[in-house]
Amino acid sequence: MGARPLDDGRTHFRVWAPRRRRVDVCVHEASGLRYLPLESSGRGYFEGTHPVPVGGLYKYRLDGGESFPDPCSRFQPEGPHGPSQVVDPSRYAWKDGDWRGITLEGQVLYELHVGTFTPEGTYEAAARKLPLLKELGITTLELMPLHTCPGRFNWGYDGVQLFAPHPAYGRPDELRRLVDEAHRLGLGIIVDVVYNHLGPDGNYLSQYSEGYFNKKYPNEWGDPTNFDDGEAAGPSRDFFIQNACYWVAEYHFDGLRLDATQSLYDASPRNIVGELIERVREAAGTRRLLLIGENEPQDVKLVKPPARGGYGADALWVDDFHHSAKVATTGRSEAYLMDYCGTAQELLSCVLRNSLYQGQYYQWQKKPRGSPLLHTEARHAVFFLQNHDQIANALKGERLQQQAGQARARALTTFFLLLPQTPMLFMGQEFFSSSPFLYFVDHHAELQELVRKGRNDFLSQFPSARRALEKEGYRVPFGEEAFRLSKLDWAERERNTQALALHKDLLKLRREDPVFARQDLKQLAGAVLSPHALVLRYFGSEQEGDRLVLLNLGTELELAPCPEPLLAPPAGNKWNLLLASEQVRYGGMGAPEFMDGARMRVAGQTALVLVSEETKT
Repeated sequence: MGARPLDDGRTHFRVWAPRRRRVDVCVHEASGLRYLPLESSGRGYFEGTHPVPVGGLYKYRLDGGESFPDPCSRFQPEGPHGPSQVVDPSRYAWKDGDWRGITLEGQVLYELHVGTFTPEGTYEAAARKLPLLKELGITTLELMPLHTCPGRFNWGYDGVQLFAPHPAYGRPDELRRLVDEAHRLGLGIIVDVVYNHLGPDGNYLSQYSEGYFNKKYPNEWGDPTNFDDGEAAGPSRDFFIQNACYWVAEYHFDGLRLDATQSLYDASPRNIVGELIERVREAAGTRRLLLIGENEPQDVKLVKPPARGGYGADALWVDDFHHSAKVATTGRSEAYLMDYCGTAQELLSCVLRNSLYQGQYYQWQKKPRGSPLLHTEARHAVFFLQNHDQIANALKGERLQQQAGQARARALTTFFLLLPQTPMLFMGQEFFSSSPFLYFVDHHAELQELVRKGRNDFLSQFPSARRALEKEGYRVPFGEEAFRLSKLDWAERERNTQALALHKDLLKLRREDPVFARQDLKQLAGAVLSPHALVLRYFGSEQEGDRLVLLNLGTELELAPCPEPLLAPPAGNKWNLLLASEQVRYGGMGAPEFMDGARMRVAGQTALVLVSEETKT
């Protein structure tokens, strides 16, 4: 599909347009427009080969009337309303020939938005920051969606040209250089793709076929895409599957994050998610891929292998951990957080069983939610304290340490980064960035105002936000202001060295300590010590010893008497402190000794990491 350049200076064009009788390539040249006919090849497809060089600009003229961009355009230099450009992906000289891809084991993910990750907001500028992420201990980057959107900036979830990387970030070969640089440094890099809807402006798919969409299903973001309705479902499925394969084949991405898979509706015998995952793996050849699904109900089927009736993804985003931690640190359980208590028991249960809601009744949705993840290996669950949605869903787009205080943020970070689940950081989290992450789009004035009102309505599900908006007159930054405010201030990385040191030390411990690196729930036990404190014990071999992680989000905890057996060291051993979140080097007030004679003490808003070591006689 799309424009495929040949070696002789010509280009082969192919497009699916079943609602049309005639399709011409409308070539944009300095002398004017030139129209070149395509021939019908059956089943709604039109194709033909014409003397259009690489770099040529074109649209498709439909039935002799208006012209529209190519649905499979590889680049839209003037945005989604402008002409498409012929791109030759084979001209880029890749340097990653020895790169074999990535697997799930040992991953530390880092989500970033290219436009706000650096002041320049380009692929080239992002590539210059990659050595810092490597040094931090990140293993794989997760780029927010790159699909072309209208305007100068966008979150990425309003994509309308799915095959064309957004021109605001640079040209296609500059994106390839970013991927190449990641691989040179030994970093994986995956991209977020959105197939459950298209954006509200610049979406011309219906001009070619209304069969791309299926309005019989609900979708809060726009018309749902079609994977099971009528004859059009086959070519529509092909379009989205080809797009997924394209990012892996032509850009060498190491995998995908599939957005909102619960809204990829498909009642056909072969579910689109499973088929897409299988086809993408085939497109990668011998390279190993990492395929992650977002799924609000946290459906275990996503990560079950196909042989057991699953879709074969590697990992699943788990909101439960974030929601419980958010309530634990802020004390607020509003809107979709209303079913979370934020207790030590809740956090412990989430860790030991990968999620909280596994079929229980969920008041917010007034129905049961979730599926059993308790028998799933921990690495298949992606945990996070921050991500693009959850930061922006706070009224002011504030970061964890701004909402909960730095001490609690340090404690929770210590707990989180040593868990057996796969961790994900959001850009700037490692140095306690003070930059908010707000919702930003750049539509035409009428649509921009509608989206702004819709966003305020969404935030109003939180009673505190609703009062701020309606009674206090609070104005949420929007548009260019929100985009500008959301850019990371990299000077903070040089100033906030204590937060950065904590993240580096924890990721090194996670990577190099054989007990923490194991990611094995079978070697983990836990207990509640108070409503706001818990202990996790990681069991190692006799040579490795055991590890303890204590988290106390309340006031100082004194354990005397202390009948909890998980706190007893192995016979002939004692506990020695490896790390405390309140150590001065991390920005804390200092941490008292855990063992003080007959007492065990854990300071308030603190996490401790201890190792068992043989008692010297």
